[in-house]
Order: sequence, then C-alpha cells, then structure tokens
Amino acid sequence: MTSAPLEGLLVIDLSRALAGPHAGQMLGDLGARVIKVEAPGAGDDTRSWGPPFVEGEDGEGYSTYFLSCNRNKESIALDLKSDDGRRVLRDLLARADVMIENFRTGVMDRLGFGTVELARLNPRLVQLSITGFGHDGPEGGRAGYDQIVQGEAGLMSLTGSGPDDPQRVGTPIADLLGGMHGVIGVLAALFERARSNRGRVVRSSLLSSVVGVHAFQGTRATVAKETPVAQGNHHPSIAPYGFFRCGRGAVQVSVASDRLWDSFCAEFGLDPEAPGLASNSERVERREETIAVVEGAFSELDAEEVLARLAKAGVPAGRMRDLAEVYEWEQVRSQGLVVSVKHSALGSIELPGPPIRFFDVDETGESERSRSQHQAPPLLDEHGSAIRAWLNDEEVTR
Repeated sequence: MTSAPLEGLLVIDLSRALAGPHAGQMLGDLGARVIKVEAPGAGDDTRSWGPPFVEGEDGEGYSTYFLSCNRNKESIALDLKSDDGRRVLRDLLARADVMIENFRTGVMDRLGFGTVELARLNPRLVQLSITGFGHDGPEGGRAGYDQIVQGEAGLMSLTGSGPDDPQRVGTPIADLLGGMHGVIGVLAALFERARSNRGRVVRSSLLSSVVGVHAFQGTRATVAKETPVAQGNHHPSIAPYGFFRCGRGAVQVSVASDRLWDSFCAEFGLDPEAPGLASNSERVERREETIAVVEGAFSELDAEEVLARLAKAGVPAGRMRDLAEVYEWEQVRSQGLVVSVKHSALGSIELPGPPIRFFDVDETGESERSRSQHQAPPLLDEHGSAIRAWLNDEEVTR
C-alpha cells in the first residue's frame, strides 16, 4: 500500500448500519487500520439488507449495501454481553486511537464502556459517537433513521417537483453526512491530541449534519424569514439554472451570472436585454418564462448538439447519466472512483472508490501518495482469530 496519511492509526468500529460504518470506511481509506466489531451470528444489520444480494462461491448471498460501507476493515465477532467479549473489546480499546459507535444514548454505559470509563482506560482515545437526533436536548437519544431525519430536518420539504411532492434524496444523505462530519471531528481531535496528548469525545448526529448543510436555504428561513419549498429541478436563486428539455433528450445548464447569460444568448440568437429577462433577479421572478425561452432555443436540437454549443459558448452544462454510465465513465475511473478488490467469497469485484486523493510535491513535480490497494469488505469474523492472536502476542511482548 502506498503510504496514506493515517497509516499506523488503530480504529475500533463498533457501529452498524451506515453513518458509523461510513465514518470507519473513510478512516480506512485514509490509511488507518479499522477493526469492525460485530455481533456473533448476524453481524452488522446491513449484512441482511437487500435485495440485491450477490451469490458467493460458498453459495451464500452477500448484501451490496454492506459492501458499500465496509471496505478497508477487518471483522471480529464479539458478544459484548459476555465476559470474553468485553475483555477482548477492552484490550482493543486500550490500544486504539479512535473508537466509533452509533448506539442509542446510554448503551455504551450499560456495557461498561461509557465515556469516563474509556478515558480512564485510554486517555489518548478519540471517541466518536453518532446519534439520530443528538445526545441531549428534549429529544436527545431518540432513534433516527435516514429518511425519518430527512423529513424532520426539512430536507424533504426542499426536494421534489413542488411543495406538494416531498421526496427523499436518492441516497441516504443524512447517514452519509453524519459519518462525514464525524470524521471531520475525529481528525480535528487527533490534531489537538498531538499537542495535548489526550483524546476527546466527538459527537455528531444525523439531525445536526442535515441542518448543517441547509446553506442558503437556511439563511432564507433565518434571515429573510421565507420558508423555502421544493421547486423541482431549478435553482431557487439563479435562472436559468437546472434541467432543460431539448428536441431529443435533456441537459443541465448553469447560467450563474449575467455575463454567462450574455454568452448563452449570443450562441442561441436570443436578446439578452429582453424585457423582464435582463438580470438574474428578473429571470428568477419570471422563472417559467425563462425556462420556456431556454427550452424554445433547444427545441430543434438534440442534447449532444446543445452540449457542444454550450461548451463553445463557455456555459457550464452537463448530461444526465444513470449509475451504470457513471461507473463506466472514463473521467470517474481516472479519479480513482472505482477500485478493484478481492473478496473472500465473491472473488474480484469493483467498488465505488474514495473521493480524496493525496500528492507529494517537490521541485520535480507531483507524485500521488493515495492508498493504492484496498481491502474488500470482510466476512463476519473473518479476522477474529488473527486479531485475538495479535492481542495475545502484544501481551507477551509487553
């Protein structure tokens, strides 16, 4: 493996479903050793989430959901209600740099691994805890799954064809953001630990992560006192910016400045100073008229011709791809966004890859230093014996 930034760090991942496992996967992508602790028998909930399941060489079905968020991890099965399970976990946490959990509030305390106990066991440990709605407050500890939080945090009210058509985002974005914000907190705590030699408790939630990315829609509500609503595939503050139908096919166009509007109009023979359409604010106020003007300009053209002319005019645009097309797209593959791994039961498979790359720079130029080899998501308890042997060897060494 090419050297990665977190190489040498040990992460104990007690989480299940998606938010916590996604955080663990991100740390693994960055080079950390991630040991996933699972319940004996069933393991992580997502091992049973499907279809689709893919049949392995052993005749078992493997969930593609689980495969999406558990690369670059080892698996050990521990019964945390047993003395042996708690002993092994204690040994792991005593050596760890980071611990991830997304149990409901109070579960870790009942298991004997509350924040105070863990700080006593390992003062340098960074503890990441992810919940649905937060650890405290009037609804602290409430169970939260992605779609529930998308609704409660207002995201569904902004998504859909209109105010009466609320839709969830097509990926579990609340879970993913919860994991990502957790990782940001962990990295900050590790940076601080380099100075203080002490760990911290880092807390994130699905609720805070969605509210935290409301962006300009949030300030519309808090400052302008407007309540934003869903309005389909067109931007609420910029026009024309969105999805436009052509004579054959459709394109996405972003005319994000009046300068670009002038370029757009010059290319398609339109008047940039037409009454009511000369400025962005006017075009936003007359959104339907603006859409009609743009689609009228595209009405005799196919999508590829429109895209070529927009590129010539310097107007940002793009096509609509399905996921099969995305993962075959050479640009995606060039960015390391598809990785090949060897799975113990499925053989060679391709997975979506990590979104971050690293480069060394010196007087001769750049050289990539990203992680070059990735581990397939593990079978349940695939590394249990090896991890126990490693712990025992360390005890002997000490």
